[in-house]
Amino acid sequence: MNRAIVRLFAVMMLLFVVLVAFTSRWTVFSATALQDNPLNKLQTYASWKVKRGKIIAEDGVVLAKSVPASGGIWNRKYPQGSLFAQTIGYSDEQQGSSAGMEQFFGQQLSGHKSALASVFGSFGGAAVGDDLYSTLDSKAQALARKLLDKPGACGPNPTPCTGAVVAIVPQTGAVRVMYSNPTYDDNDPNKYGRDSDCEPNPFDNGCLVNLALAGRFPPGSTFKLVTTAAALDSGKYTPDSTFSGDSPVTISGRPLQNDSNHSYGEVTLTQALTDSINTVYAPLGLSLGSNLMLEYMRRFGFYSTPPLQYPANEMSASGELDEQTQKLVKPPGPCTSYYNCVDLGRMSIGQDKLAVTPLQMAMVVATVADRGKLMEPRLATKVVDAEGQVVESFPPVEDDQVMKPKIAAELQAMMRDVVEEGTGQSANLEGYQIAGKTGTASTAVTKDGQPLDDAWFVGFPIHDPDIAVAVMLENIPEGYGGTYAAPIAAQMIKTLQAEDR
Repeated sequence: MNRAIVRLFAVMMLLFVVLVAFTSRWTVFSATALQDNPLNKLQTYASWKVKRGKIIAEDGVVLAKSVPASGGIWNRKYPQGSLFAQTIGYSDEQQGSSAGMEQFFGQQLSGHKSALASVFGSFGGAAVGDDLYSTLDSKAQALARKLLDKPGACGPNPTPCTGAVVAIVPQTGAVRVMYSNPTYDDNDPNKYGRDSDCEPNPFDNGCLVNLALAGRFPPGSTFKLVTTAAALDSGKYTPDSTFSGDSPVTISGRPLQNDSNHSYGEVTLTQALTDSINTVYAPLGLSLGSNLMLEYMRRFGFYSTPPLQYPANEMSASGELDEQTQKLVKPPGPCTSYYNCVDLGRMSIGQDKLAVTPLQMAMVVATVADRGKLMEPRLATKVVDAEGQVVESFPPVEDDQVMKPKIAAELQAMMRDVVEEGTGQSANLEGYQIAGKTGTASTAVTKDGQPLDDAWFVGFPIHDPDIAVAVMLENIPEGYGGTYAAPIAAQMIKTLQAEDR
């Protein structure tokens, strides 16, 4: 009798072990695979009934929230409309699509629970996501839109500027402003299948593309900051090193000249940056060599996807771009055709096939502002649950010490001369001593033969460098960076500093 009971007990225990094993397999160990299985619609339906957490600006303005709809589901709403669309992105659970910060922080915002929590349930009842606190400033973002939309801001054409504004806190990497034109209304992202639907209209670029992160443009003379940093930090040159500024010169077998073919005679490196003298910087890049230039470009973040809290497939790395394959070419890469050859001299002045994002140039100027230290850019500071508890935080992270602090201080002084005496004088504002660098990159010509340029300015307030700004404006008729981009950057710096005081 006892033997039969023991056998029955053993069988029952075996069945229990099998039950636990299979339950654990599907609910714990293989839970992710089961959830991601396209045949499993329960996960999709369940997500419709999750009240996603809010996304909140640094100044407390709500950028994204969930509102109830019929059938117990929640819809995503964006109170600021197109103002933050490029950065915040969107989440459409019923369409199964998302972009931007909504996609990157999807698990936190949707209250994604662990496998064990999904087995035993939640004590809170209804599914609620966590709130995400961003680094973004709503007032400064609105100013960026106003300045880019202002009639005449980009020349005689009354249509708004195509371009981007990025502002970063150099000491923390916090992104305060990231605005791109064209934009769209993320309350209805499915509407924007054609460029003619962009806000404002019309634009040549697809408005679902965040130009600040994915658009790649020739940086023009703003790249001379990278060349200068490499020259000074290598110990080979000082701000007082002298060069010939005569024009033209022969670079890679072709003539290169200064603006208006102006010859400057013998100049210091400081004057060469102040007046943006191409015939100094192209030979300087050649003398530094491709290996050294590549080293400093990598230090600044070129040739890598930015370490930003954003979907990697929605960002672009900066560098020399093969015109046929649209892939990056690292100098001194193999030179099998014109398209993947690097003209080191012209690259050193921001030309050749160099293509950069506005975020990349914001990272460059922020590094100079923060004594040569590059901080990882970030868009969020913390995640807070429904009970008000911080469940995840994102502190500042140092990426690299790109150059010595002494060298950064020398470069800051040189950049102040650019604004005081050189090409960046339009960035001069009373009460704000701004250091900066202009850039003008020829891109095309109109049907009438008028040149079109991308206008750049990057800068920061030299005595209190707590904000660094990059402005890029695309395809402006004779669009000098000092004329068009510099005043916008100065207004952004003034507004952001005033808010911090």
